[in-house]
Amino acid sequence: MSGEPRTGRSGRSRTTALRIAASCAVLGFSSMTMGCAQSVQGSAQPVAAATVEQPAGPPQVGTASYYARHFNGRRMANGSRFDPSSDTIAHRTLPFGTVVRVTNLHNGLSATGTVTDRGPWTRGRIVDLSPRIARDIDMIRSGVARVEVVPVVEVAEAAD
Repeated sequence: MSGEPRTGRSGRSRTTALRIAASCAVLGFSSMTMGCAQSVQGSAQPVAAATVEQPAGPPQVGTASYYARHFNGRRMANGSRFDPSSDTIAHRTLPFGTVVRVTNLHNGLSATGTVTDRGPWTRGRIVDLSPRIARDIDMIRSGVARVEVVPVVEVAEAAD
């Protein structure tokens, strides 16, 4: 009985199962590393295009605020639900889908977002920002900030 190979529940021998597991590991590792290989002959690969933002409308200067926690998951004017980690911007008049660059005039930090909601409905405010964008331009602590809002067109530009 000691000369026979040991079998598991499936009836396969232990050595066969180990061979299969080792083969799977080798195949998995080789498939992961194949994408990293580069040939010397093909080193003149095209470089990825960089995006450059060009103004698509007049800038607006005013006060921005950001969405409070109780708006998380609520429906926005475009019908989708608000996600605090999104790039949502609420603007009264810009069309949905407009990409907007928001610059905090106090510190010069900028971030881009997409108009997906209407508002703000507080007098004197020109945009409401998602908390992620507010964090990017460092206005979380103050809650409001004086900003410049510029609609932009993203243009792909080939790198030299």
